[in-house]
Amino acid sequence: MAITERRGFRILKPAGNAAGQKRFVVAGLTPIMLYMIFFAILPMVWAVALGFFDYSPIRAGSGFLGLGGVNPFVGLDNYRAMFDDSQPARVFRMAVRNTAIFAALVLPINLLITLPLAAVVESVHDRFKRFFRAIYFMPTISSSVAVAVMWGYIFNPSQGLLNTLIKAVGLTPPKAWLTNPSAVYFGVPLAMIAVIIAYLWQDFGYNLVIFIAALQGIPSEIKDAAQVDGANAWQTFWKITVPLLKPTLLFVCVLTMLSSLQVFVIFDVMTNGGPRNQTTPLVMSIYENAFRYQNMGWAAAISMVLFIMILIITIIQFRFLRTDWEY
Repeated sequence: MAITERRGFRILKPAGNAAGQKRFVVAGLTPIMLYMIFFAILPMVWAVALGFFDYSPIRAGSGFLGLGGVNPFVGLDNYRAMFDDSQPARVFRMAVRNTAIFAALVLPINLLITLPLAAVVESVHDRFKRFFRAIYFMPTISSSVAVAVMWGYIFNPSQGLLNTLIKAVGLTPPKAWLTNPSAVYFGVPLAMIAVIIAYLWQDFGYNLVIFIAALQGIPSEIKDAAQVDGANAWQTFWKITVPLLKPTLLFVCVLTMLSSLQVFVIFDVMTNGGPRNQTTPLVMSIYENAFRYQNMGWAAAISMVLFIMILIITIIQFRFLRTDWEY
């Protein structure tokens, strides 16, 4: 033990305490750093490098890690090919369009559902709040495959629940929700609309819980002051509650956009990218080119495009929704 004196008191300190803390920090961080290096950083560097090669794992290259020789360095050719008139380029551009449409529709619809619904759930009696939270959150913890299969049955053209209900009210349902390439509404394929409905059903509960937690964190005194000044419930919600939720809106928007730009399972199970690639997102295009067609150089280039899209959109969201204040 080390003995020190301070203002007449003798204080005993464990010898080597600082060194022990450093060893503890190093021992705790080292496994995490090794994990990040081998399973995050190196794969990202490898993907960037592959984008400059015409690489396929079925060909044994002559250089480092199979690069070179029959897997030649092509520079920016993979990126230039994205703008030509070849079939892979057309599929890629359609995948970019599909991903953009999906994300652009999912985010605002999700917010329009979850934010008002969170305010309604938060306003009910305390004994019912847990019940509604659990009910709305249950789809979020469901398997994506199970959700896709369930909604596939719902959208079944002959025996599906949705078409049965539409017929019951005397309307004519679509012939096929998931397989009709000519069914396009306001520029959005019907199959894409069906997938968006299924995805929103599974995903909105997560944002709902986040908004409920954020609403609980707003001091009631602020709302009471607004009501004293004559604001009604609607004015209080839009003029007081929504501005105070701006940090939470940033968090929700970023997470929702990230997940919608990278969605894969629900597309793969419900439509398998069809009809005619109308529901092929970028992640599915990356997967098919890498593992089905064994063209990993092209898939790596597409993944870099997806990364740039995510980066730009995230920066824009931070630019317009970031706040420098707290309450």
